[in-house]
Amino acid sequence: MTENGNQTRNNAIAAGIILAAVALGLFFMPSIVLGIGAYSPALGFAVGALIILAFFGIFWLRSRYRK
Repeated sequence: MTENGNQTRNNAIAAGIILAAVALGLFFMPSIVLGIGAYSPALGFAVGALIILAFFGIFWLRSRYRK
């Protein structure tokens, strides 16, 4: 494989791992937020917002690293 081919493959593998981890986190997010929300609704909202923002934050950080 060429150097560019390896780089493209590595990027695809990294994106797949990140998406799988995020999908797993989003799958369990409702039960996490409801559990925390039973203790404090505001804290449940904050945790839910952080989980959603983490999805975008991961890709933002990755794009900053790649530059």
